[in-house]
Amino acid sequence: MRSVRFQAALTEFVEAAAEVLQADIAAGAEVPFELEPRRRRGASSGAALYCYRALTGQFIAERLPAIERLPIHSLAADALAGFDGLDRYLTSVGVDVARVTGRARVPAAIAALLDDVFREQSGFELHPDRLQGALERLESSAFAEAGELTVVATLHGVTMASAELALTKGLTIAQCDALEGLPEGATGSRQGGEPGHLLVVLGIEEEDDAQDATLRGRAVLTDLLRALRLFGDGRVTLGPLAWARVGGGPWSALALGAGGRPHGMLVVTAEQEDELRAFCNLVSRRAPHGNELAWALRRFELGCERESSYEALSDHLLALRALLEPEGPESGLLPGRLAALCATPLLRRQLTERTMEAVDLERDIVAGTAPEQAHGRALAQEIADNLRALLRDVICGHLSADLAAVADEILLTPPLASGEQVLGDAGESEEILDLLV
Repeated sequence: MRSVRFQAALTEFVEAAAEVLQADIAAGAEVPFELEPRRRRGASSGAALYCYRALTGQFIAERLPAIERLPIHSLAADALAGFDGLDRYLTSVGVDVARVTGRARVPAAIAALLDDVFREQSGFELHPDRLQGALERLESSAFAEAGELTVVATLHGVTMASAELALTKGLTIAQCDALEGLPEGATGSRQGGEPGHLLVVLGIEEEDDAQDATLRGRAVLTDLLRALRLFGDGRVTLGPLAWARVGGGPWSALALGAGGRPHGMLVVTAEQEDELRAFCNLVSRRAPHGNELAWALRRFELGCERESSYEALSDHLLALRALLEPEGPESGLLPGRLAALCATPLLRRQLTERTMEAVDLERDIVAGTAPEQAHGRALAQEIADNLRALLRDVICGHLSADLAAVADEILLTPPLASGEQVLGDAGESEEILDLLV
């Protein structure tokens, strides 16, 4: 696959660099030459013929400081810095990547690209076919490994300002029109006025076989989906069908299973991209395993995959009971503890009462007597949002995993204030406790 933005940025950069280099030629500078001996074809002895070979790379290297001052240079440098195949490209052009580290690899790649485009030319007239060939050789480095697995999946319920967002090495979210060479059916079409989807592109180097790489790919997609669902209030889903290929081979369909229908929209602005990138990495590293938090997180995800908010309510209440009501639902402590953690002192009573309504609604849903209405959907959504906030804060380390103890401490300890506000807050906590008895 080829990135449209990547190609556009580098094309614009090469065009601007060509103008700088050609201006020096027009001002009287000359590309140096060397004499290269060549024997006549089929001759094993005798005098060698000599030809002039333009040392274009040397000429370009001497003028890299001027090229780096071009306004477009920073955009091209950023594109190359995030290019997954950068090391393989540098190796293919003879650069020792063990000695060229960090950001120094970007100038080396820029010099190599310009040398490839203008190799052995005495001038810097830009030929589109040579530019396209050089860009194709560069981009092919991202898929040079015959054993690399590439997975493309559709992502629904998310929109973003940028054409592409690289989350980590090998994992990118992109607009459908930002990439070329996609599998047939991945881009889809907009129907009924619904917003189009995004794409997730994942590259995995195979260590054993394609099956193991596919399993690792599914795990990465699961981590990504979990992080996106925790990041914002949109109900994000992956499409049921993805596509995979090994190296440059043909695409094959890969079933991901039902992930529910998207609800709402998670909007990722340009200013939020770094935050999302860091959050996805954190969730992947800190996702809980084998405890109450892990169970609650899985219940939250199951709720996100239900067809309606009414169906999801039981999942989300079960998750909250596991986190906040270890004594069991008969204790009735869930509403007050949730209010202590998720509401300001002045709004705790209100959230306590709404949570009690949600518990009653769940009973009616189970009994089949709950009519589908806006008030009930709002209650179910509020429960989902509060659960999401708690899970996110615990995974990020903002809250202790022992949420019940944290909530009890908040309820039983008056805030450090003075005058009537202290009495009012303490009285509010007592009223909440009375409601729960």
